[in-house]
Amino acid sequence: MGCGRLAPSPTGAQHLGNARTYLLAYWAARNEGQRLLLRVEDIDSPRVKPWAIQQAIDDLRWLGIEWDEGPDMGGPHAPYLQTERRDRYEIAVQTLVEANQIYPCTCTRRDIADAGSAPHFEHEGPLYPGTCAAWSVGDPLPDPGTYCWRFRVRDEVVAFDDQVCGFQQCNPAQHLGDFPITQKSGNISYHLAVVLDDGEMGITQVVRGDDLLPSTFRHLELANALRIEKPAYAHVPLVLGPDGRRLAKRHGDTRLSHLREQGVSPERIVGWAAASAGLTDHDTPIPAKAMIQQFCWQRLNRFAVVVAESDLQ
Repeated sequence: MGCGRLAPSPTGAQHLGNARTYLLAYWAARNEGQRLLLRVEDIDSPRVKPWAIQQAIDDLRWLGIEWDEGPDMGGPHAPYLQTERRDRYEIAVQTLVEANQIYPCTCTRRDIADAGSAPHFEHEGPLYPGTCAAWSVGDPLPDPGTYCWRFRVRDEVVAFDDQVCGFQQCNPAQHLGDFPITQKSGNISYHLAVVLDDGEMGITQVVRGDDLLPSTFRHLELANALRIEKPAYAHVPLVLGPDGRRLAKRHGDTRLSHLREQGVSPERIVGWAAASAGLTDHDTPIPAKAMIQQFCWQRLNRFAVVVAESDLQ
């Protein structure tokens, strides 16, 4: 049996765009007879809002999304928390150090920007110029707190078939560059945490926004280095505001908690999500569970969805 996952990040309130992605992940997993795990990605400690963890869980339940219990997590349907898995990440870092797959990097963002390398992927920032890459296992380490660990990517084509976007390929060395897997503070990066979690939790299908498509090449590189089995990926179009930019406060209040307080029904959100994804012809309110049998990747729209708060009033 395969396994999908829901992975909210509690750096703020969940909004309509998040809801649409969670619903698609839920429908895809249940349609294919897979288990579904809930993992709260709270490793980004400086930005995490303590109240946002429970609110994300409440939002998912309100939408009618059901998930399976995480093993040994202390209660029915309890989520995994990344902050409870720090020891696993530290072991992975040490494994990569010993394999000379990562190196300490003291460069600042300004140092990298001044190098002037143009990125291949939009919004990915300049490529790392390799300033610190000569380090090898056994060489002295910089002073604690002055460096991150940076992963050495391969200078060869990496490819995968996306269930939404189709065939994708990239040469990570030429288009993305070496990337950090820790911060200078020692905190673990999203990239390492998510790859290790997906591997150890037996995730076979990852459904997420298509803004993360470039990161998938990084994740494939990490999975290869850590000998982790790779899941299938489905990068779904984002939900945008009327100005064509991703949803934010400037577009009105599209928080699920706000819509719930305003009396908008979860069935209304589900109906909108299904219609905007191309799974139904009309945005008629419908319970989340009722859409499981109608889900089909081949029917899914491949373009971004534009929405405003008033669309659901």
